[in-house]
Amino acid sequence: MKNKIIQAILITIAIVLGYLIYDSIMSPVRFKAEKKVREAVVINYLKKIRSAEFIYKQLNNRYTGSFDTLINFMGTAEIPVVKMVPDPTDTTYTRTINDTVGYVKVADSLFGKKPKINYHRINIIPFSKDVPFSLKAGVIDKGGVKVNVFQVEAPYTAYLDGLNKQLVINQIADQKQIKKYPGLKVGSMTEPSTDGNWE
Repeated sequence: MKNKIIQAILITIAIVLGYLIYDSIMSPVRFKAEKKVREAVVINYLKKIRSAEFIYKQLNNRYTGSFDTLINFMGTAEIPVVKMVPDPTDTTYTRTINDTVGYVKVADSLFGKKPKINYHRINIIPFSKDVPFSLKAGVIDKGGVKVNVFQVEAPYTAYLDGLNKQLVINQIADQKQIKKYPGLKVGSMTEPSTDGNWE
């Protein structure tokens, strides 16, 4: 009887240890898969913000560092819909005539009529506890030329919220070690670049 109890205890311990070993192997795998899914969503937001900034700059000759301004702009500003047709007087078919056929709101142009992203909340980092993106804009001097710049950041701590804390800390440490931003960002406040750090 004693032997059976000891055997049952040993089997239970073996199962628990087996599960713990399996979980320690699978935890980073699950983390990496979930991180990839979340980053795809955050990147989509950053691309939309970048596109909105491009349109804002075309109409205002500068970027904005305010999400309130950008969201209001997307909901009210309109951009022309231009139809290009060949010039009938041109026999070489190289000249075109641009004809404005209407106007569309910036929000509709970027997000469509049935948007998957609510542009009114474009400033909130997905998967976070309502943490806003960091948005900056300004002008830098590059070789004697004034250049408009902007930068949007989403740190790991925001969009990886709820995942394994130690693995998030490890990700931050890895990025800092190679002097890279610990998260996703687009644009730069020190260089005339509008690239994302994922590109």
